[in-house]
Amino acid sequence: MQIGPTYSQETNGIRVTVQPMYLEDHSDPIFNHYVFVYAVRIENNGRKTMQLLSRRWLIHDSNGENHEVQGDGVVGEQPVLSSGDVHEYQSFCVLKSPRGYMEGSYRFIGRDDVIMEAQIPRFYLEADA
Repeated sequence: MQIGPTYSQETNGIRVTVQPMYLEDHSDPIFNHYVFVYAVRIENNGRKTMQLLSRRWLIHDSNGENHEVQGDGVVGEQPVLSSGDVHEYQSFCVLKSPRGYMEGSYRFIGRDDVIMEAQIPRFYLEADA
């Protein structure tokens, strides 16, 4: 496993930190199959309690393929984060090239029914780093 650098960005009090890892043992470069895992940490540094409603990922590989993934919550959960709370999870993606990047956003709602987007920082996926 090759662990990549950590990427972090804060939007409206929500800090998103991502650390990608290349899973060489699960990849097969001969068949253009590169598996990456990424660990995500979401911190509520704001004053309001927020619930994560949905996610939107933009996935780009060095072959020029682009994919958009949208859905409710993260890994089947829609966590509620009070001020100071943290939610962590891991997920993965498969690229057809050894390099690419991901970025996106999470949609949150406050108890006051105000919707807010938190940016997921662009992070790079590199099998040959």
